[in-house]
Amino acid sequence: MKRKKRIRLKKKFKILLIILVIISIAIIILNLKKDKYSNNSATKKDKTNYVEVVYDKLKDKNITLEFINWIDSNYKSSLEKLNKLLESQEYVTSMWHDVTGNSFIVLNDLYNDKYSSMDNVKIIESSGVSTLSFVGDVSLADDWKIAPKYDERGQGVKGILSEDVLDIMKNSTLMVVNSEFTVSNRGTKMEGKQYTFRAKPERLKIYDEMGVDLVTLANNHVYDYGKDAFLDMLDYFKEYKIPNIGAGRNIEEAKKPYYFIINGYKIAFINGSRAEKYRLTPGATSNSEGIFLCYDPTDMINSIKELKEESDYVIPIIHFGKEDSHSLEEEQTSSAKAYIDAGADMVVGHHAHTLQGVEIYKDKPIIYNLGNFLFNQATVETAIYQVKLNDDGTIEYMMIPALQKDCFTDLASPELKIKIINDLNSWSINAVLDKDGKITKK
Repeated sequence: MKRKKRIRLKKKFKILLIILVIISIAIIILNLKKDKYSNNSATKKDKTNYVEVVYDKLKDKNITLEFINWIDSNYKSSLEKLNKLLESQEYVTSMWHDVTGNSFIVLNDLYNDKYSSMDNVKIIESSGVSTLSFVGDVSLADDWKIAPKYDERGQGVKGILSEDVLDIMKNSTLMVVNSEFTVSNRGTKMEGKQYTFRAKPERLKIYDEMGVDLVTLANNHVYDYGKDAFLDMLDYFKEYKIPNIGAGRNIEEAKKPYYFIINGYKIAFINGSRAEKYRLTPGATSNSEGIFLCYDPTDMINSIKELKEESDYVIPIIHFGKEDSHSLEEEQTSSAKAYIDAGADMVVGHHAHTLQGVEIYKDKPIIYNLGNFLFNQATVETAIYQVKLNDDGTIEYMMIPALQKDCFTDLASPELKIKIINDLNSWSINAVLDKDGKITKK
C-alpha cells in the first residue's frame, strides 16, 4: 500500500511540476510581449517628444516642423543628439553636420530634392579627412610636347607622370587641373597667336588615367582653333563625362559653377580668366560662345556672392598673372582679395608658367600661381596644392613640391623640396610654409 501511495504522490508531483513549468512559460511569454509593447510605446513617445522639443527650440530660426520630421525619418537618433547639443550650448548651423554628417545647406538641398534636377553636381561619399588637390597648366595637345611623348614611351600615363604623383592624384578625394588646349579634329589656327594647342578627342582618356575629377577651361588656349573646335571641345568633355567650368556656348554656361558634395559639405567651383595682354580668346556673351572673362572682376564678385548664399565653401580658380615671373601684378592681388571679400574661401591661380607666392587674407589663402604642371619639355619647378577638409569643417593647406622635366612630372627630391619651399616663402606675402609644405599665417 505504501508503495502504491508513493507512486501516486510521484505522479501528482510530476503533474504539478508540469503545470508550474507551463505557467512559468506563459508568464515569461506575457512579460516579453508586455516589454515589447512597452518599448515600442516608449520609442514612439521619445520620437514624438524629440520632434516637438527640437522644433520648439528652433522654430524661431525659420526651421519648419516638416523639416524636423524629415530629419527624424532619415537620420535616426539625430534629433536626440541635436537636443543634447542645444541643451549645452547656443544653436549654430554646424550642429547639423555634427549629428547627421551633412551641413545644413546640404540637408536643405536634399530635403527639397534639389540635386536630382541638376547636371552640375556630384556627391562624393567620404568622411574624416577629405583631400582636394589642384595643379596648374596641363597640355595634352597633339601638336605640342606631352602627348607625342606619351605615345613614344608606350607606358600610358606612367610615361609622363611618376607613380608617386599618380598616387596623390588618384587618392585625392577631388583632383582639379587646368586644361590648356582645345579638343577637336576640326578648326584652323587662330591668327596672331604664337602658340596654338589642339588635341584629338581620345586624348581626354588620359584625364581618367590621371584621376582627374574637374577641369578648368577659362584660359587663353581653349579657342586656339576657332569656334568649331571650341564647340567640339565642349561636346567632347560632356561625352567623356569630365566635369568642367569656365567655358560655354554663352555667358550663363561659362559662369556656371560645378558643385561637389564632399564629406557632407557643398563646395562650389567657378573659373575665370584675365590672362591675355592682347585679348584674342573671346569672352562669352549672352548669345555667343567663349570663356568667362574677369578683367573687370565685378561679374566674378557677384557670382561668388550668389554662390556663398547656397554653398558651404566657394573656390574661384583664376587664370592670371605675369608669365614667367614670380612677381605679382597689382590686379592679381586686388582682385583676389575682392573675391575673398565677396565670400570666397580661397583663391587658386595659374597661367604664369611658374610658381608664385601665397598670401593669407582674412585667414584665407590666395595661391597666386601653380605654374606649369605637365605642359612641355622644360625643367620647371611646380607644386600640387592640397586642401585637407576635416570632418568638423576646419581646413588645412599645403604645397607638395614637384618638378616637370623632359615631359615628365615627379615629386621633388628632398633637396629640391627644401629649395622650392624656401623660394615660395621668399615670394609669399604673409604666409609661411613649414618643411612639409604646410601653409600657415606668418
